[in-house]
Amino acid sequence: MPEYGYFLSCEQYGPAELIEQARMAEQAGFQALWISDHYHPWNDEQGQSPFVWSVIGALSEAVSLPVETAVTCPTVRMHPAVVAHAAATSAVMTNNGFRLGVGSGEALNEHILGDHWPPAHVRLDMLEEAVQVMRRLFTGEEVNHHGPHYTVENARVYTVPDEPIPIDISGFGPAATQLASRVGDGYITVTPDEAMVEQYRKGGGGGKLVSGGTKVCYGTDKDEAVRTVHRLWANEQLPGELGQVLPSPKHFEQAQQLVTEDMVRENRVCGDDVDEHVAELKQFADAGFDRVYVNQIGPDLRGFFDFYRTKVLPQLQQSV
Repeated sequence: MPEYGYFLSCEQYGPAELIEQARMAEQAGFQALWISDHYHPWNDEQGQSPFVWSVIGALSEAVSLPVETAVTCPTVRMHPAVVAHAAATSAVMTNNGFRLGVGSGEALNEHILGDHWPPAHVRLDMLEEAVQVMRRLFTGEEVNHHGPHYTVENARVYTVPDEPIPIDISGFGPAATQLASRVGDGYITVTPDEAMVEQYRKGGGGGKLVSGGTKVCYGTDKDEAVRTVHRLWANEQLPGELGQVLPSPKHFEQAQQLVTEDMVRENRVCGDDVDEHVAELKQFADAGFDRVYVNQIGPDLRGFFDFYRTKVLPQLQQSV
């Protein structure tokens, strides 16, 4: 049976709210935490974007659950040597309960310093080199590196955990999934695609951790829940590579005008039907995922956690 975790959204909530949600998640029986790493929210309606590494420090004191970034881009906005420093401290503070989830990023967050936003195949090359640099730094030894994308001179991370930090790689297509299977300690994706899981495992992922995540909107009024998702997270229904190349929240707001409430209703679980919530998470279990994370979009957080504690999580455990 998969483990079920809660997905903390830095795009929608401030630091104090995220910490309180983590406490509620632990009390409700969730077994792990994902937390997003963004400079900007996807749109102004979401309205937040705290610095994830500060929040992780607070989480390490507030809860005992393992934490993973989902996901950090260690290639443009932050140099991999700096990400390695932050991740190592996070691992120490969580007593080896931290995993570093990484991906090739979005222009929304990464172009803010005026750097060129490369095409996808270059971003994957950069990600692979970044992973190599970070793994060397996690050893606590001095690192010198002169690669095609990054230079590191006389760098040593002194505060390192006593166990290697797992680096999981996000993949939404064949090329990124192949990279994850070749160099990752685990695989992250947000669609319950059994074929992609199979590609990962056959390509070298074997029995390594496969994690997936989804968003729902619990609420007693389904129509209101649909409207909430449409207002806050219509960006998730945008097709193709728009999520990787649009440069600002305003551009996402413009593109979101193409997304209708009916599209949200068809593609996102809204309301308080237990069977619908169970079926959404069970898709990932049936596709071979080891961990499944869920995020509550709507405002009724206490209702959501009580609903999952008393109805959804017990039914998922019984369905094995």
